[in-house]
This record gives sequence, C-alpha cells and structure tokens, in this order.
Amino acid sequence: MPRPPSGAQRPGALRRQASVARAIRALLVLSGETPMPPSVVLPSLCLGVDPGSLACGWAVVSRFGSRMELAAAGVIRNPRGTDFDQRILLIHQKLTDVIAAHHPTFMAVESPFVEKNAATALKLGQIRGGILLTAALHGLPVGDYNPMQVKKAVSGYGWADKNQVGKMVQMLLNLKDPLPSDAADAAAVAIGHLLATRRV
Repeated sequence: MPRPPSGAQRPGALRRQASVARAIRALLVLSGETPMPPSVVLPSLCLGVDPGSLACGWAVVSRFGSRMELAAAGVIRNPRGTDFDQRILLIHQKLTDVIAAHHPTFMAVESPFVEKNAATALKLGQIRGGILLTAALHGLPVGDYNPMQVKKAVSGYGWADKNQVGKMVQMLLNLKDPLPSDAADAAAVAIGHLLATRRV
C-alpha cells in the first residue's frame, strides 16, 4: 500500500475530518442553526472501478482543492472456472467492504468500447450491472466514462497506452511505487471523475 506524500494529511485523517464535518453540519441543520459556511471544504472521495470478471480494479481517490491523494486501491480477483454469478457476487461483496471502509462520495466506472465479441460484451455488461447495483444500494451517484475519456483526463492524450496511464497516475497521486495495472486504471477513472466534477 503506497504511503501518503510527506507533509500531507493521511487518508484516515481526511475521512475523520469529513465525518466530523458532516456530523456537525447535520446537528446544525436539526437545531435550526446556520450551516457551516462555504469556506469549510470537505474532501471529495471517488471510488473508481475498472470492471473485469477475473480482475476488477478499484481505487479510492480523495481531492482537496487541487490536491489529489490515494486513499486505497486493489484488485478483486476471481479464480478461473468460478461460476459467473459467483464472480459478480464476490465483486459486489468486496466493493461493499470498500464503501463501508472509506465512505466515498460517488463512484466512477469505466465503460468499454463496443466489443466485437458478443459473448464478451454480454459478460462485461453483467459485471457492470452488478457494480452499478452496488453503487445504487449505497446511494452513490455514478459517473460513466469510456477509456478514451479516462486516458485524455490523466494524460492529455486519448490513445495513451496502459504504461503511460500508469505512470501519469503515479505522478498525479505522488506515489512512490506504481499501482498494479487494473488498480491504476481504476485510479485513472476516479481522477477523471474528480477533474470532471470539480467546481473550481
């Protein structure tokens, strides 16, 4: 697991700060008091997901203003030969664990280009359906981006290869070591969504 850059707040501290701020805001609203001023900025947390039946990458990326940090990342792996419904179930269970641990603000999912192989497209669509259901069950808004949009967001070039995307993710998140390929793709999706939805 990559360490936060020197001098930056740790992801745990960011999550605690966000939880406390949300609790205070809720109490103020219930008591009829004036809510916190706009100057109090809460971190945005995005869970990026790179769908796959055998390897499903995920990454939680936080944004504070113009600064982005990696909170956590990983790859959900299904053994070959596992029944397809069980693959979807495992992905749902693992993403549920991630959501419970990190409380993301929203989810971003990569949508594939049109597959020439109908069977492959159908299976990937089923995996995506399970992922979108997971988001809906937890009340998370979902951003949907195709690979070219994701690559352009992190590298400025829509035809960048996986290696280039991985290096840009490592640089943007100030990581000491590169992420596994599927996790890096998921982090790129999260970064793309955070950039697309920023208000500043």
